[in-house]
Amino acid sequence: MLDTETKRRIDTCRDILVGKVPDPKSQVEQITVALIYKFMDDMDAEAEELGGNRSFFTGEFARYGWAKLMAPGMGGFDLLSLYSEAIQKLNENPGVPPLFRDIFKNAYLPYRDPETLRSFLKEVNTFTYDHSERLGDAFEYLLSVLGSQGDAGQFRTPRHIIDFMVEIAEPKKEESILDPACGTAGFLISAYKHILKHNTRGYLAHQELEAFEERGVNMESLTLDSPLRYDGDQLTPDDRKRLASNIHGYDISPDMVRLSLVNMYLHGFTNPHIEEYDTLTSDDKWNQLADVILANPPFMSPKGGIKPHNRFSVQSKRSEVLFVDYIAEHLTPSGRAAVVVPEGIIFQSQGAYKQLREMLVKGYLVAVISLPAGVFNPYSGVKTSILLLDKPLAKKSNGILFSRSITTASTSAPSAAPSTRMTCPLPSRQSGPSARPSRAERTKPSMQNGITMRLWLPESRLERTVSGILVATVTE
Repeated sequence: MLDTETKRRIDTCRDILVGKVPDPKSQVEQITVALIYKFMDDMDAEAEELGGNRSFFTGEFARYGWAKLMAPGMGGFDLLSLYSEAIQKLNENPGVPPLFRDIFKNAYLPYRDPETLRSFLKEVNTFTYDHSERLGDAFEYLLSVLGSQGDAGQFRTPRHIIDFMVEIAEPKKEESILDPACGTAGFLISAYKHILKHNTRGYLAHQELEAFEERGVNMESLTLDSPLRYDGDQLTPDDRKRLASNIHGYDISPDMVRLSLVNMYLHGFTNPHIEEYDTLTSDDKWNQLADVILANPPFMSPKGGIKPHNRFSVQSKRSEVLFVDYIAEHLTPSGRAAVVVPEGIIFQSQGAYKQLREMLVKGYLVAVISLPAGVFNPYSGVKTSILLLDKPLAKKSNGILFSRSITTASTSAPSAAPSTRMTCPLPSRQSGPSARPSRAERTKPSMQNGITMRLWLPESRLERTVSGILVATVTE
């Protein structure tokens, strides 16, 4: 979990910048660049303390060392000049790993006020490099300030939606995982944490239920937001190496790629596979399949339209149609996917939508989970659903589940905020199409986010709220 002091420092950095850098995404970029700059110098200092040599700030780049910026006698405009020059030059430093060079590519200082810069760097100087999940959580908190929709229709997916989709898709340690519109890599990080959790000695799902039922329990300690609970100690070195090489993400935006790289690195990926790639117009990676695909792709087509390549089964210029087609066609024979879509995918009558639905029904789609209205506010007011694709299960099943959301009042929540309950009986992967799971008798509403989403699953699986909190076990 994010500690209070780190959260305060991040908020302070944003408060210092907001007068000169009002755009939240630009604030995130400026803080990211400064933190990585500081952390590289911390790693150099640690290497020296252990008897090694500096690797980042050496030779002609030694003049850009963080200590030079913090020197007491450094004048305001000298500081401004040195820092501005440094962040533009660091991507040319051969001692900096390619990952960090990509982070500094096109970096620049968007303001020229020396006092703002001095105050900002003074606050950044209070951070210390600690390659741990706690720092990764801090960066994810920083990313959560991205509240405005991007030019290509992308917006941040709330964490509880991400974790819910990952739990349903159930990625395994040996499987390849892809997000073809990865943004800041939220789905990929959640999938990684899910695998760690399920490969930690002593982890039992029912223990989360017991903890949930204890009065006074810290609810956040039960969610995937707390990766420090699960260290994946049952993963072998080969498992970890394979896992790192199996997680991939693409995004069209170089800014999002930069943020994804940092996010992955801070979660232990020394060489994350995040690439700037236009999934819809380039076919360079068309032959690369994945066992699990998780995505919340852009809903709207960008200005000027899309010029897709001709390898899609469904011919369209609508981004939501093309992304769903791409995801379905890029699943391996045992592949599964969870993808957020606008409800137009389900109900629109135009030819491309009908053709897409026909393709999904014939070999991919097992369930449609209708999300409550306003789930993605303030980023988008579009009514959305989650499509669950499962190629093996679709072959066994003779029907498709359509869930229905029911808005009620959560009596457990202090303010009795409205909550949404969804009941979704999915056929079991181990049983035939006639299998029908019974519902659990006991239910308990979530006290987090004011939303309760319950997914009724076969006896072999578990009932979860959308916030990731286990509330009941499905039994016969």
